[in-house]
Amino acid sequence: MDKTNFYFKINHQSDIPKYQQIVNAINDAIAENLFVIGDAIPSVNKICAATQLSRDTVFKAYSILKENGVIESVPNKGYYIANETKKVLLVLDTFKAYKEVVYHSFVQNLSENIIVDLQFHHYNIDNFKTILNNSKGKYYKYVVMPFNHNDVPEVIADIDNDKLLLIDWSVHSISNNNYVFQDFGQSFFEALKGATEAFSKYKELVFLYPTFTYHPIETVDYFKEYCALNNFNYRIVTDPKTFKVHKNTAYISTSDRMLGRFLEQSKEKNYEPGKDVGFLSYNETPMKKFIYKGISVISTDFKELGTKAAEFVMQDKLMQHYVPTKLTLRESL
Repeated sequence: MDKTNFYFKINHQSDIPKYQQIVNAINDAIAENLFVIGDAIPSVNKICAATQLSRDTVFKAYSILKENGVIESVPNKGYYIANETKKVLLVLDTFKAYKEVVYHSFVQNLSENIIVDLQFHHYNIDNFKTILNNSKGKYYKYVVMPFNHNDVPEVIADIDNDKLLLIDWSVHSISNNNYVFQDFGQSFFEALKGATEAFSKYKELVFLYPTFTYHPIETVDYFKEYCALNNFNYRIVTDPKTFKVHKNTAYISTSDRMLGRFLEQSKEKNYEPGKDVGFLSYNETPMKKFIYKGISVISTDFKELGTKAAEFVMQDKLMQHYVPTKLTLRESL
């Protein structure tokens, strides 16, 4: 096939600048293996004739591709593919220790020709809109961590569903989305069952769900159901200022800040975690097995989450996967 006759479809009504549409078309063609290193691409004149675009517009697109190392020009011969790099956008909420596990697992399972742009929305809808609206058509795949805001569905609906993977939380997802999620409800409930014997040592269970957390509220609902099923006395604490460690009480927390306060107060009151008081932390991090004598955790497998997300990027197939939530008992409980 004469690839110098490759057809570029230009949408003259699109909000995406026409030079950017050419850049996107070349990158997409490389991503789909329609072009490989060394292939000649259409000349500026051919694209102008086929698309009714000005030479300045086409030349600007080719200049951007040259600056990015995607193409190179050979005097008196034309333009050639110089690099088969594919760009992927990864949008996370915030950068925490367990998100670092996701990120490293993700990038380590991608091929060398894939470049990852990492962005954070910090649960700010304006940030979220800016990141995704400015990225339209610029990436081979989009891996996005959504959050609970009414405008999120409209923003992600603008991305080609075959190129979009939602991760971590199922909020605002629809049936045909690609996803890799954790289950904050039933799976959490099932994991708690493994801690029943340890919890039975204590007179009360307290769920620390501070007002600054973005953790899904359904986890609290399933905690209440678990306590009712096992006849445990329980409380929910939402104000960090009122948090006081009491003897013969076990705590579950979605916040590592609250874990720090728990350890400080336990030390001040000479309470020994695992005997006088208990603690179960949400979300495993590399350090929790070493803090104190080991912090018990209930967590999804963030390494698997990153690995499955990379699998979506590497393979052109539907991805719909829930990562299990598991309990790891250590000395703190």
